[in-house]
Amino acid sequence: MMNHRFPNVGAHYQNVATTFTTWAPTRKNVELLLTGHPPISMQKDEFGYWSVTVPGVLPGDTFKYQLDNKDAYPDPASRHQPEGVHGPSAVTISEFQWTDEAWKGIGMPGMILYELHVGTFSPEGNFDGVIKKLDYLVDLGITAIEIMPLAQFPGERNWGYDSVFPFAVQNSYGGIDGLKRLVNEAHHKGIAVVLDVVYNHLGPEGNYWPQFAPVYTEKYKTPWGSAMNFDDAWCDGVRNYYWQNALMWLDEFHIDGLRLDAVHAIWDNSARHWIAALKSKVSELEKKSGRRKILIAEFDLNNPRYIDSPEKGGYGLDAQWIDEFHHALHSVITGEVNGYYEDFGEVAHIAKALQDSYVYTGQFSKHRKKLFGLMPEANPYSQFVIFSQNHDQVGNRLEGNRISTQVSYEALKLLAATILLAPQVPLLFMGEEYGEKNPFQYFIHHSDRQLVEMIRKGRKEEFHYFNWDGEVPDPQSEATFLKCKLSWAFEQDEESAVLLKYYKHLISLRKKHPAIQGPDKNTIAVYHKQEENNFIGFIRQSNDHQLLVVLNFGAEHGAFSMPIGKSATKIFDSSAGEWKGPGAIAPDTIQPNQKINMNAHSAVIFEI
Repeated sequence: MMNHRFPNVGAHYQNVATTFTTWAPTRKNVELLLTGHPPISMQKDEFGYWSVTVPGVLPGDTFKYQLDNKDAYPDPASRHQPEGVHGPSAVTISEFQWTDEAWKGIGMPGMILYELHVGTFSPEGNFDGVIKKLDYLVDLGITAIEIMPLAQFPGERNWGYDSVFPFAVQNSYGGIDGLKRLVNEAHHKGIAVVLDVVYNHLGPEGNYWPQFAPVYTEKYKTPWGSAMNFDDAWCDGVRNYYWQNALMWLDEFHIDGLRLDAVHAIWDNSARHWIAALKSKVSELEKKSGRRKILIAEFDLNNPRYIDSPEKGGYGLDAQWIDEFHHALHSVITGEVNGYYEDFGEVAHIAKALQDSYVYTGQFSKHRKKLFGLMPEANPYSQFVIFSQNHDQVGNRLEGNRISTQVSYEALKLLAATILLAPQVPLLFMGEEYGEKNPFQYFIHHSDRQLVEMIRKGRKEEFHYFNWDGEVPDPQSEATFLKCKLSWAFEQDEESAVLLKYYKHLISLRKKHPAIQGPDKNTIAVYHKQEENNFIGFIRQSNDHQLLVVLNFGAEHGAFSMPIGKSATKIFDSSAGEWKGPGAIAPDTIQPNQKINMNAHSAVIFEI
């Protein structure tokens, strides 16, 4: 039984017949209700899967399932919801012709990630709108786009984390073929596609899966309520459902990687953790397809178990997001030290993040009120994704304001240099490359008025411990959503245009200079001294190539002591006039033990 193959859930059309399969282990009777036809009985197997094959059912035909001769619901594994989350499901077929045969994917060391939200990234707000911007992303130097969740959610606007049909592509974005067209075109441009998926909870509106099966467990709690059932009675159906979902994106849609949302909320005490089994299945797909497939975790734990290899007792994921890198940067640049920022605020924290990826590796956390974290001693830098902004860190502020509205132009350039010259894998949040000023606020489009009011109240309570002043934008309002559309201001604004050029320059340097190529722990040496507290210097090295990067996080100019006994030549200065800086004061060449004068909030690079 350990190798039991569960049936594929959902409606699958083949040879002028469609097989319908749904998982409802505790139901005594399940019938297929094809629109305009009498009920059709389904047969149940020992694991609670109900199936029937019906000839003559064609793509586009709609259906629901009737449970125990009572209520009828759409398919929890629906591939298409043409009328939204409350309407019937539709049988689908995709006749898309792929032309990306030469594409083999890319590994984590080669990734420069760009997170985007389909609805707000382009004026069109759909997959075709993203396709139109692919040449722009190529010119910027991006090698992978990370798309916020696309699974069907209520209404036409949402971050995507309220999805309730994980197998259905959001109908307002362009559907199945629209997504395939985007992936195909991205691959032709040399861009990988990573998709954000949510396996730790389901949204509150249109969530009909619990009517079919025990998909939740009360053994654990999550920030969204009861946990998904990954290890309790009848858990096999939940585990199978999400494995099938992950493999659908990676195989059928040619997606190159998945960003697994908040895996610390996937509670599983099974003999083999669901994530470890997922990695094994994805590895099998890699061998079968001959293409690289990546799994990136988001989790709020400094625990390398998730990214350690199975041989070391880990789950084998390829990489993880590092919120602490962001927190260390943000608290120093903005001075904010409330909420979860209370654990940060010192330049030494940034130095620790550069050297160790995790900031807390066993120290006492004031915010968590406990010793926290473990040193990731054997994990290369390519397993850690870092950022100065992302959808959470912008959108979960009171007004969704970006860092570009909080700090100076020089500070923005310093943040960019830190992220793009660090040894970890950089991620940009859409628009940051030109200093986008429009906010990224939380938005929804629910039809349940009571739910909308609960969400409005919850958002206000969420910001309480930050002590931010102001009113929370109404998440239900279309105006809130429209404010979040990118302005593409670099086309009219000189500062934005120069910042975009600045990002391009640093990304090009990262991709081309041999000293920045190595992901291993011995490719960086970080220097930070208490007597020069605002400064961090680090040397990136590979074979005979070395670069010295010096960062001044202070609000005033100062001097940094050359950390090595060699001379060096300056090749980059964020204060230079070409970057609309105040004028470079760092010397063009430096000698051993020489002091390096630098402007406030600036970055310089020397070739050794």
